[in-house]
Amino acid sequence: MLTRLLKDYLRPYRTLIVGVTILLLIQSIASLYLPSLNADLINNGVSKGDITYIWHTGLVMLAVSALVMGSSIYLGYLSSKASMAFGADLRKAVFESVERFSTRELGKFGAPSLITRNTNDVQQVQMVLFMGLTMMLGAPITGIGASIMAIRTDRKLSLLLLVTIPIMSLLIWLLLRRIVPLFRVVQIKIDRINLVLREQISGVRVIRAFVKTRYEEARFAEASYDLMGTSLSVTRTFALMFPVLMLILNITSVAVIWFGGKLVNSGEMQIGNLTAFLAYIMQILSSVMMAVMMSLMIPRAAASADRIQEVLMTDSSVIDPINPVLPTARTGTIEFKGVEFRYPGAEHPVLSDITFTAKPGQFTAIVGSTGSGKSTLVNLIPRFIDATNGEIILDGVPIKEQSLDSVWKDVGLVPQRAFLFGGTVADNLRFGKEDATEAEMWAALDIAQAKDFVTELPERLEAIVSQGGTNFSGGQRQRLAIARAVIKEPKIYILDDSFSALDFTTDAKLRVALENSAKGAALIVVAQRVSTILEADQILVLDQGKLVGIGKHHELMSKCETYKEIVLSQLSPEEAS
Repeated sequence: MLTRLLKDYLRPYRTLIVGVTILLLIQSIASLYLPSLNADLINNGVSKGDITYIWHTGLVMLAVSALVMGSSIYLGYLSSKASMAFGADLRKAVFESVERFSTRELGKFGAPSLITRNTNDVQQVQMVLFMGLTMMLGAPITGIGASIMAIRTDRKLSLLLLVTIPIMSLLIWLLLRRIVPLFRVVQIKIDRINLVLREQISGVRVIRAFVKTRYEEARFAEASYDLMGTSLSVTRTFALMFPVLMLILNITSVAVIWFGGKLVNSGEMQIGNLTAFLAYIMQILSSVMMAVMMSLMIPRAAASADRIQEVLMTDSSVIDPINPVLPTARTGTIEFKGVEFRYPGAEHPVLSDITFTAKPGQFTAIVGSTGSGKSTLVNLIPRFIDATNGEIILDGVPIKEQSLDSVWKDVGLVPQRAFLFGGTVADNLRFGKEDATEAEMWAALDIAQAKDFVTELPERLEAIVSQGGTNFSGGQRQRLAIARAVIKEPKIYILDDSFSALDFTTDAKLRVALENSAKGAALIVVAQRVSTILEADQILVLDQGKLVGIGKHHELMSKCETYKEIVLSQLSPEEAS
């Protein structure tokens, strides 16, 4: 999976990678040439006292060293450029995939896991690419070249490699066998840390209100120590590995000096050749150690690549049609025909046999007990999820035959949880209309009954909105979210329980202003508060996912017991009549 991911996203950087490979060849050849020059310097210059030869060879060695240094610097620059650009492209691809997900796919992965996959997991793959370009390609070139040069220098001493390399290979295999499964567990436990932390930050008020601070601290500590335990297992393995490899490296060096000294003493080998052979042995073993480091990084990157690829390969259950159909005119007429929605593997549908029509200029209200399927029903209109049976028709064309962009363009949505983006009040309003003028923004705020409190802010439209709008009250957030939908001037308004945080006076004023401004649009309101929908043109009553009543208030009071129970639970019989 890691190889496939690298192959798919490295195509634009082929020229850079070719440049890196050329530089690695130059660096490796130059590095292999240095011990040979050093041997010649000792054998033919120092031993014979030839000053001219010493100066000449020394200058050549300095030039080769400068070439190695220059190529290393430029190699690092090109490698970092390729790996960082690759990481940016990969993050963009993951983000775009997540943006296409429906509510179903978002629920499958969960926000904490998606955040980890687009940050920590991408970083792991990005790092292994950077190290691979600088080390993985260079290690075999240097290792093979040094082996050839070592054999050319002295065949007898080269037999030491037949002992050293198998021992190191066995050690590497044993380490990988232990570490690879641990890396996968580490990534899962990082997901768990993110989940707990996200819950605690989002629910800090609830935690304090219920005096659960100590409990949550213990829960986070448990998740943190769980991750620490697994990470320590990996670290201990690393801590054991490098000293053992260094021990093998040093023992090999001692053996080379020991046996090489005997060969020098017997006249079978020159001292310069011994120093060159020792340098080649160091290069060979260093290459093996670099390969070990990469082999330990690759399993973690492979685990991360699997998780990234899972996001990239997951298709949204809501897709654009190949040949989208546009309605002859956008009026905002919505028709549900026997619509059913069922989650995969669920025994019972969330919605079943929903049939109704919402027309432009009509106020359609949706009521029902908690869990009756109200939010699910309105989520079907902008295609956040798709019906599993039946048909939804928008302006005479089945909604699944229309492009998502064309549907979203004409829908003004105020979600159940009013969410504002970090920035300013004006920035949030421009989510509804990018080129909105200041006059249009104030008009939308006036309709949403938000003009008064925005006017009182020192910066007015340029007042700062923190992430999620947490520096505003719940009612203020709802009104700003409604203003954002109003400024869009859509053909369909969907307000999912968007008046719950408003007082009765503001609620009444907002409804009147909204009905007046949206006369040519279909207005669909999900409400828990009965007083909000008493004047609706039609009221849909849901009970356990079924449409048990449809009509106006006075009609439903006489023929729908479910609706009557809901109304009388909030209003007196006199108020309800």
